[in-house]
Amino acid sequence: MFDNLFGNLQRQQEELQQKLAETFVEADAGDGAVTVKAGCDLHIENIKIDPAKLDLNDPEQVEDLVLVAVNEALAQAKQKAALETNQLLQGMMPPGMGDLGGMLGGR
Repeated sequence: MFDNLFGNLQRQQEELQQKLAETFVEADAGDGAVTVKAGCDLHIENIKIDPAKLDLNDPEQVEDLVLVAVNEALAQAKQKAALETNQLLQGMMPPGMGDLGGMLGGR
């Protein structure tokens, strides 16, 4: 019985990790001067810099905007990953478990 339960949990965890690796968020800084695309498994997929909106001769400005956009993208990715994880946990709760899902952050 428990072998099947733990095997199922492992499979669901692997599926969640795969889903997070394939789910992306984007954040920008400087009104779109820098755009960062991050995976919900917390990897940076892409960084775009629009030279028309940014002074490339000002390295501090470029660094600051990249830093802001990366941090925002990672924050959004973490939030989305937490939501996906919570949804998985809610789906795993057997009927009649009361408010156990609420204790896991389901509210």
